[in-house]
Amino acid sequence: MSSSTAASGHHPIAEVAPLSLCAREPRVPADRLVAEMVPPPRFQAARFDTYIPDPNQPSQTAAIGALSGFAAGLGGAHASGAGKRRWFQKKAAAPTGPRGIYLDGGYGVGKTHLLASLWHATPAAPEQKAFGTFVELTNLVGALGFQQTVRTLGGHRLLCIDEFELDDPGDTVLVSSLLSKLVGEGVALAATSNTLPGKLGEGRFAATDFMREIQGLSAHFKALRIDGEDYRHRGLPEAPAPYSEEQVTKAAYATDGASLDDFPHLLEHLSKVHPSRYGALTDGLGAVCLTDVTPVPDQSTALRLVVLADRLYDREVPVLASGVPFDRLFSEEMLNGGYRKKYFRAISRLTALARDAKGLVGE
Repeated sequence: MSSSTAASGHHPIAEVAPLSLCAREPRVPADRLVAEMVPPPRFQAARFDTYIPDPNQPSQTAAIGALSGFAAGLGGAHASGAGKRRWFQKKAAAPTGPRGIYLDGGYGVGKTHLLASLWHATPAAPEQKAFGTFVELTNLVGALGFQQTVRTLGGHRLLCIDEFELDDPGDTVLVSSLLSKLVGEGVALAATSNTLPGKLGEGRFAATDFMREIQGLSAHFKALRIDGEDYRHRGLPEAPAPYSEEQVTKAAYATDGASLDDFPHLLEHLSKVHPSRYGALTDGLGAVCLTDVTPVPDQSTALRLVVLADRLYDREVPVLASGVPFDRLFSEEMLNGGYRKKYFRAISRLTALARDAKGLVGE
């Protein structure tokens, strides 16, 4: 049944019940983790010329020019000379100077769009470029092992890391060590990051802090500042209010590929699924319908929900919900704590997906 039926206000019960996220327990093989290191569906069409800079923020226009030049500089042979050396030739020296670029800006200024645009603009075959979140990169190391990950990514021309997480010192050291090895192999790097615990700036993480945390790797990065407000709310109406449980349920039955879950049960289920599998958890969904949305009870649960929100946003899956509004998911203590940027990003993205879901419910 098409979503147009739902939009008309008539919601006949479908012959097949909606899907349930709680019934899914995906298993993701390591080779899929590698193959899926490309920009997510939401950013498959992202290009520099589709990024709409805020006219009041000249740094956004400047970022397009700087990244375009960075991409152009990655053309030609692999920087280490891989693929062109003969057995009797010495390996070319690793490039000197910055070999990476760090996009420094708040949530919603389009950093992921620009990062994906860089990936698309880099003149190399898709199998020579990789794009993933920090979590996806650490999961890859866990699946393949450190040395195999270096061998797998070492022949790439570019590695883009979205949402570089600096919350866990162990993971930061692990990935910094990995990136140092990859830079030595001639791989160019591009990254965005989130906030360190205790860094309570206005939704942004300072480049100086990023450089300090990655320590010896910082010499390989040039910071590119991008100012601006969250584009998802720039000139847009307020997020739609939650719907009734009956409306959400009817929409779930009337929408192809929709899932229907009780929110507290979904949060419990997420605790049993590794976050690396949340992308697979959402495979093939046409919409996510949630009933009884309530504030999350603790920080561990909240951080899992952030990852799910990211994967739904990447895949452009609309979210229809009953219960409390999305801006009340996280407590004041959480929003004032060290992970505040993650929570505000989740609210922003879920709000955007709630707008996308308005057409599933009749007037």
